[in-house]
Amino acid sequence: MSKQEKTDLEKDDIQDVVKKLKVDPQKGLTSQEAQARLQKYGPNAITAKQEPMWLKFLKDFTGPIAYMIEAAAIISAIIGHWDDFFIIIVLLLFNACIEFWQSRKASNALAALKKGLAPTATVLRDGKFETIDASKLVPGDIVKIRLGQIVPADLRFVSGDYASIDQAALTGESLPVTKKVGDEAYSGSIVKKGEMTGVVIATGSNTFFGKTAKLVALAGGKSHAQEAMFKIGNFLIIVAVVLAVIMVAFRVYNDLVAHTFGINTALNILQFVLVLLVASIPVAMPTVFSITLALGALNLSKKKAIVSRLASIEEMAGVDILCSDKTGTLTKNQLTLGDTTLINAKDAQDVIKIGALASRKEDNDPIDNAVIKALKDQSVLADWTMEKFIPFDPVSKRIEAHLINKNTKEELWAIKGAPQVVAKLSSDPDVQKKVLDTTDALAKRGYRALGVAESKDQGKTWTILGVLSMFDPPRDDSKKTIDDCKREGISVKMITGDDTAIAIETAKKLGMGTNIYNATKVFPKNLDPDHVPADLEKLIAQADGFARVFPEHKYAIVKTLQKQGHIVAMTGDGVNDAPALKQADCGTAVAGATDAARSAAALILTSPGLSVIQTAITEARKIFARITSYTIYRVALTMNIMFLVVLSSILLNFQPLTAIMIVVMSLLDDLPIMTIAYDNTYVSKKPIRWQMKKILTTSSILGVFAVIQSMLLLFIGYMSVKNPGSISIFQVGNLSQLQTIMFLQLVAGGHLLLFVTRQTRWFFERPFPAPILFWAIVITQVFAACACYFGWFVPRISLWMICEMWIYNIAWMFILNIIRMIIEKVQK
Repeated sequence: MSKQEKTDLEKDDIQDVVKKLKVDPQKGLTSQEAQARLQKYGPNAITAKQEPMWLKFLKDFTGPIAYMIEAAAIISAIIGHWDDFFIIIVLLLFNACIEFWQSRKASNALAALKKGLAPTATVLRDGKFETIDASKLVPGDIVKIRLGQIVPADLRFVSGDYASIDQAALTGESLPVTKKVGDEAYSGSIVKKGEMTGVVIATGSNTFFGKTAKLVALAGGKSHAQEAMFKIGNFLIIVAVVLAVIMVAFRVYNDLVAHTFGINTALNILQFVLVLLVASIPVAMPTVFSITLALGALNLSKKKAIVSRLASIEEMAGVDILCSDKTGTLTKNQLTLGDTTLINAKDAQDVIKIGALASRKEDNDPIDNAVIKALKDQSVLADWTMEKFIPFDPVSKRIEAHLINKNTKEELWAIKGAPQVVAKLSSDPDVQKKVLDTTDALAKRGYRALGVAESKDQGKTWTILGVLSMFDPPRDDSKKTIDDCKREGISVKMITGDDTAIAIETAKKLGMGTNIYNATKVFPKNLDPDHVPADLEKLIAQADGFARVFPEHKYAIVKTLQKQGHIVAMTGDGVNDAPALKQADCGTAVAGATDAARSAAALILTSPGLSVIQTAITEARKIFARITSYTIYRVALTMNIMFLVVLSSILLNFQPLTAIMIVVMSLLDDLPIMTIAYDNTYVSKKPIRWQMKKILTTSSILGVFAVIQSMLLLFIGYMSVKNPGSISIFQVGNLSQLQTIMFLQLVAGGHLLLFVTRQTRWFFERPFPAPILFWAIVITQVFAACACYFGWFVPRISLWMICEMWIYNIAWMFILNIIRMIIEKVQK
């Protein structure tokens, strides 16, 4: 079915729709015709091409860092360094498994959407109604829906009095919508009242619900953390390749000149390249990222925020725009009575009492509940017996009740309904005008209006008592949360399916901007949400929000803002929010959200309101600061190791580290650093995001000075070996001991460097390192010192040499800290 055909079936007169679909509403389709249409249109189900899970798993072995790790593993196997090989493979598999697990959790949104579809349908086939599997419905089928059922497909009603349908999860409207003959009902909405018969105009992916599912399947993208790791990997690859080429060219040239080049020499060069690759790859970086985020997610879960996509934590730190649904998110989704305008009544409670008498509590209608709840003395309702009750229908637009007082036997007729309908019951033009003027005034303020009247002569004459105003009040914590977001540098936009006037009034109450547009008027009808016109892009950026939105509007708003360079968070609770929730950098499902919304979201709030978001943002910024400090530390340390190995080879023709030293050193550097997830850190007062130029500049400069630090120590030690007695301060017995000293210098200097990178001020100022991080590093350093003293994995050195190395590193720690502060000052 084409888009135009679907549009025609939605807009045409119902009689023309029936003719186009070639069906008799009294007999329905024949079984043969239904089968033919099933072949043509396909099943009434959400279908989407899913990438095989095995392929997703294999994709986790791609990317710059993954390729470098794999190359190192292959070379390790070729030359028989099996200890290196197995350590590298374990880290590679661990990273891939974490990514695979996250991918599986993120793909559950489509499955949750499918749960919202009706499992069965009552359909007219061959002249009689029967119950069939809803997936077998086809355009043209005549379907009966009743109280409590899920609408099985997109319908146009052909017969019946009325039906009240809750489509809030699909459209965001805060109240059930009353349908009459000719109106449309959406697949997945729920029948709250009434019974009607409709003709199916769309099934499966062509339904309103199906379009939402398509958007969910298309939504999403790489996280900024993944992009950052790719950029870091590319940077390190370029440096490693350049250094490897220089080193290999130097070694080959020397061997050719000396006429010693052969198979053994080639293997030695290959082994040296292995050392360089192992040194240049931060194999634990993805693992540290994942564990830091996972521990952050655990901490957030204790604060009523469940993380279903780890990368969203890092994204939340940089969020500068929050797109929030209104109904059930900013507001309580509970109608409440506002001020009452008196017409002929003397007291507001008199108006409310008659309105409550024209209600049936057992219907659990939101409007009835609001009116009854506002009655201060509800015991007066027990004095009346309801003789007759005429429920609301879309034609009369009112509710009428005939009551008798149990004590006085007084008869009373009570009415509540649309103010313009109730106004016509009065013969007084002034009364009619006052009711209509009041209604208009309330509408401009975003309030719903309800007229109330009574009669004591069997409905021959009516007394208009007054007009009730109703609104959906904001949640108690919404205004504070929005104010907090503004202080944190986050702009909040309201995105709602409700009426524009209601959205503006709610925005006023919450202190939000009121530049809110009706989406149905500003978005084109044939909108391609992935390609929004330039003028609309500008409007989206400037608007404070949009009302009367459909799922494709929400999705388009989020994606457009992302294209403009914003990091966008989206909150919501309904199926209609699912595409935007999945597309957003941090989709947040609020408490009470539908399964589809929760599955599409990256962050799920388990307590009511938005206040948890502020906690999540603060926690996210802490986590981001930890990851950033680790990244600067790891890139600087990696550069230090790479340049040390290559410069030593070129300048001194000496290998300062063995392969096993590099592997052990990497473990000693990275394993305790995983406790950085618990570190105390400064919390930024504005959105923070990956600034790769700044991070790489900072880490490169620190790396260069770290290289100077290591090369100076290496040169002094090398000279003391080659010229014993020439250097009295620092004496090294042999080159093997010098390798041990360089090993210890890099292990100790690396962790001291972390204390420098975790701060932008002096390392001894607040916030101090978390105890678990501090003691993990202390224990690591004690182990490294013991290994060097007792000769574990490395040649033994004296206690005095260990102390000399530590004195040297601590002195350089102050030098590097000064350089770090200068870099920070220059880059501001």
